Amino acid sequence: MVSAEAQSRAKRKKTESFEEAMKRLEEIVDKLEKGDLPLEEAMEAFTEGVSLVRQCHEKLEEAEKKVQMLVQGEDGRWIATPFDKPSENNEP
Repeated sequence: MVSAEAQSRAKRKKTESFEEAMKRLEEIVDKLEKGDLPLEEAMEAFTEGVSLVRQCHEKLEEAEKKVQMLVQGEDGRWIATPFDKPSENNEP
């Protein structure tokens, strides 16, 4: 079971910036890697970490949607076009 405190922290984290969420996630990873947390605290930390990973992923997806490249059209004017993700085989 997830404690009310962990749920509250997770809700607060959703309003944090990407950088703040990443910093908190790094702190959680450090604590978990040490392996000296009691099981209940470790599970709460893990739950918070999963929530932060999801939040960061959502923020990255939002940013990706907003990124646009300026390209010069045939008429010499600059137009905004959606940013294309690079292909997985690294071909242009």
